[in-house]
Amino acid sequence: MSTVGPVVARKTWRTLEPIHGLIYFAPEAAERYAALGINARAGYFASRAAAMGPVPAEVVIATFFNFNPDLVRAGIPEAWKAASTDEILRARLDAADAALRRVLGEVMGAAEMTRAAALARVAAEAATDHLDGRPLFTGHARLEWPEEPHLVLWHAQTLLREYRGDGHIAALTVAGLSGIEALVVHAATGEVAARVLQATRAWSDEQWAGAVEAVRARGWLTDGDELALSEAGTAHRQEVEDSTDRLAVDAYAALGEDGCAELRALARPLSKAVVASGTFG
Repeated sequence: MSTVGPVVARKTWRTLEPIHGLIYFAPEAAERYAALGINARAGYFASRAAAMGPVPAEVVIATFFNFNPDLVRAGIPEAWKAASTDEILRARLDAADAALRRVLGEVMGAAEMTRAAALARVAAEAATDHLDGRPLFTGHARLEWPEEPHLVLWHAQTLLREYRGDGHIAALTVAGLSGIEALVVHAATGEVAARVLQATRAWSDEQWAGAVEAVRARGWLTDGDELALSEAGTAHRQEVEDSTDRLAVDAYAALGEDGCAELRALARPLSKAVVASGTFG
């Protein structure tokens, strides 16, 4: 039996997520991918997919789920021609190192960092006992652990993020949603603007409008021009999120309630520093 509940799993992941997420926005990452001959957008796909090896674009499309396939194909497999996956992974880790040093400064060598890294690693390593159905996580789980505590923490949260992400895609697939339809539902929650989700995933206005109508046909959107969830849509969204939380529990069960609470307390000021740095824009 698990010693933590699904809500604890979500809270712990969310608290640490900025520590991992800065890699997608940090200028250090774009600089290092450019040095390999890979532009920033292709660098996102290549750097995250490289853990699976030089896979074809179709594998990236499937595992990343909600991006326009044409956008993925514009970067993959061209990125593999510019650099090996090992070179790309080294560039990514180097970028994470530089970005965290810039953002966290003196906190890097603190005892709190070492303790947070150790706790996060326990959870991440526990997740490796549950590889089934988690291709992107499994690719990252095969990588060697870095040695410095701030990179151990970053790598652990990378694993936990991909572990949760694979589970989330499974939940969306069970619900019968395509990637773009999942984006429409997300936009309808009001958490992220529809224009941002559409633009960053490179969906055309025609494709987006078709997805909106597909979601509306399920009864998940309110009537009118405003993109908002209906009561049925809200229930669907909550069901998917609850399923995602349940699928993430096994990683955090290794820490228990107290360990998760300690990890959140240690990571909270680190995550706040990342957000306050302006790296996310």
